[in-house]
Amino acid sequence: MRSTFNLLLSTSFLFGSLCIVLSIQSTAAGQSAKALRDARNRMVDEEIVAAGVKDPRVIQSIRNTPRHEFVPRNKRKMAYYDMALAIGNKQTISPPFIVAYMTEAISPKPTDKVLEIGTGSGYQAAVLSPLVHDVYTIEIVEPLGRKAAKVLKYLKYDNVHTKVGDGFKGWPEHAPYDKIIVTCSPEGVPQALVDQLREGGQILIPVGERYNQTLYLLTKKNGKMVSEKLLPVLFVPMTGEAEKKRRVLPDPANPKLDNGDFEDTVGDEEPRPTGWYYQRQLSITSGNDVPSGKNYVTFTNEESGRGCRALQGFPVDGREVKQLQITMHVRARDVRPGQNIQQLPYLAIVFYDSNRNMLDQRKIGPWRGSFPWQREDITIDVPGKAREAIMRIGLFGGVGEISFDNIELKGITR
Repeated sequence: MRSTFNLLLSTSFLFGSLCIVLSIQSTAAGQSAKALRDARNRMVDEEIVAAGVKDPRVIQSIRNTPRHEFVPRNKRKMAYYDMALAIGNKQTISPPFIVAYMTEAISPKPTDKVLEIGTGSGYQAAVLSPLVHDVYTIEIVEPLGRKAAKVLKYLKYDNVHTKVGDGFKGWPEHAPYDKIIVTCSPEGVPQALVDQLREGGQILIPVGERYNQTLYLLTKKNGKMVSEKLLPVLFVPMTGEAEKKRRVLPDPANPKLDNGDFEDTVGDEEPRPTGWYYQRQLSITSGNDVPSGKNYVTFTNEESGRGCRALQGFPVDGREVKQLQITMHVRARDVRPGQNIQQLPYLAIVFYDSNRNMLDQRKIGPWRGSFPWQREDITIDVPGKAREAIMRIGLFGGVGEISFDNIELKGITR
């Protein structure tokens, strides 16, 4: 599975899960089977079960799947962080929470024949393997596809069938499929996948622009697709034919945020801001004291070290953009550190190169205590090798309440 390049940072910086960091780092070289299993179980308990995944079969499959076997050896010490990791060829292995969430969303059954578009490292296929009858998985990047096939065979996932090819066209020889799970993002749903889905079957797919996507669950009813919006996400693009058909292209010379004032939301009972993904401990608030529009976003946490965040990716070309000018409004109520002094709220920009390796990070904050709405205005340098970036906001393990509104970003060219 190949989701966004996000979260390529130390877990302590991302989530404040210091206990996981120390435990995994201690087993970085010559990890014992028990140490890896313990680290995996802690990750499942603290980042998957605690985040709302409930299906016991899915949870058990994540516990049993050796994620460290699907990441490069030099990144194995980070295998059980809830984060994406670069696996080469400009691709990533998805955070375990996203894998668990997507697996649960398709309600896998022992009789299901599942098609996966975007094998990547093979991790998503491995998680699906014990839950369904057969998994057919396609990878367009040949080196990744070949490597994943070897790992899956070595680990004896005998009901996983691999192929190197363009997932935009599906795998018609084995259709129809009960479920189709897509782990890369096209601008629209490929018709070939609809055609290869059985009546009553489901497609789980992230659809949208390059840096603004929504995960949809589509069900085939009377030959037509009925869609349900699940949550905002950010996945790597579906390449090949899908990329050729893309109408809206990113503009890295003019970076900007989407929905920085949090006015656009999805969901009725529990609205979430569009454009922001990997949301934890977040709520949309309306009121008369809003600096801009009618909505703002609030992160609330009373459990020290718990991850509270939202992220948004955007393109930025360091060859053309010298600096980023960031303005926003922020308000705090009884904010204090979490498990360590680094666990406090802030806004961060993390820069990545063309291979989605992290280059550098810049932070605004941290904030603590209580204060009314205040405006922040800062200009930061952009690394020359930067091609993409992620903005992160939240408490990040801190305790209390922090609110953000009217976040704006503008590139200053050379």
